[in-house]
Amino acid sequence: MPDWANVTVATPVEWAFRQVDSLFVKILPSKIHHQLKKIFDFLVSKWFFIGLACFIALAHSYPSATNGVHIDYWAVALIFFISGLSIHRNELLLNFSNIHAHISVLVMSFLITSSIVYGICCGIKAAGNEKIANWMLVGLIVTHTCPTTVSSNVVMTRLADGNVALCLCEVIIGNMLGAFITPALSQMYLTGTWSFANPANGSSVQSVYRHVMKQIGLSVFVPMFVGQVVRYFFEKQCDWCMKKFILNKVGTFCLLLIMWSSFCTAFYQNSFTSVSHASIIMICFFNFGIYLFFTVVCFFYARPLFIKRLFPRDIDNDSSLAYKILYRLFRPFYYSKRDTVTILLCGPAKTAALGVSLVTSQYGNNNPHLGQLLVPLVLYQAEQVFTAGMLTSLMKRWVHYNEATDSEEESNDKFDQTSIQSFSSV
Repeated sequence: MPDWANVTVATPVEWAFRQVDSLFVKILPSKIHHQLKKIFDFLVSKWFFIGLACFIALAHSYPSATNGVHIDYWAVALIFFISGLSIHRNELLLNFSNIHAHISVLVMSFLITSSIVYGICCGIKAAGNEKIANWMLVGLIVTHTCPTTVSSNVVMTRLADGNVALCLCEVIIGNMLGAFITPALSQMYLTGTWSFANPANGSSVQSVYRHVMKQIGLSVFVPMFVGQVVRYFFEKQCDWCMKKFILNKVGTFCLLLIMWSSFCTAFYQNSFTSVSHASIIMICFFNFGIYLFFTVVCFFYARPLFIKRLFPRDIDNDSSLAYKILYRLFRPFYYSKRDTVTILLCGPAKTAALGVSLVTSQYGNNNPHLGQLLVPLVLYQAEQVFTAGMLTSLMKRWVHYNEATDSEEESNDKFDQTSIQSFSSV
């Protein structure tokens, strides 16, 4: 039986890079080889963005390539299978008990983002700019009633060294509730001057629930459960495979496949040709700005300074009963760095994998305005992935900055030591 913790075998990718590099060393002068290696290393570091551009171009050229092939299902399933392989069950169960984080993410994801975007869209509509289609504004409102994204959150949280277990919990809870909350929020916001776009349809609600629950079950619950079972019996082998076969990169590539599938759907349904160029340009800049804005809001939302000032010390024997009660109620809302990264990525994000299903189920596949409704959602997903991909390196530096002094904060930020002990004994 090999010692899996100490087995060091080059991955196929590492072996291929070494062979190509050794070949270039033999046939090229050292200066040229050095410059080419710098260019190559830069391109490899940006492979995700290069791949995203290539897949968008491919979707534009062959929009029907994914018809009948549920690439998004399989890609999401593989991401969650890999997540199940990499996370210990005790850690996953422990993060499911973090009620404060669940409340924070759900309120931010469904209520705060949707209400802010609703107010902005009402202002744009009141301005009466005829170049901005009203159905595009409806698409913006519906987009921000959708739950947090299924796949990119997990990938980006892992890249930023955030709390991946907590991210998995938020994805599961958010998308389960999103099947009920998103249609309700859409019908609540689309009243009055927006009543022309209200999706209220009794027959569509049941299909929304059935379709979304089936998709979450097959692409999230089942693969993650299988991954956890495999890890339970082969923990050391799973850790070795995760490291040596860079399975985290496989998850990132699966995210590209999901993006490709979303853009194929949008191009196939003529989403981008059914609206004006001015509307698309406005949506692109709006999505980028609002995502950054929500990210900043999430940061102050996850680490409010007044909570730390109100509770400057931990509970001890000298603490009053009122201080103990208030501390347990409110101090957990000041999150650790790793939990904050998870909230930064889950709060503003919106899913296209389930969002497209939610929109089409509510409005119908034959709705003449379906293309205008889907453009904001598909573009927002692409821009949030692109922006989050750039921010993950900054988040990772922040997480590891001054780690020695932050270790005390991380330990103080646990929800309840008795909960940890009880879950660790499961």
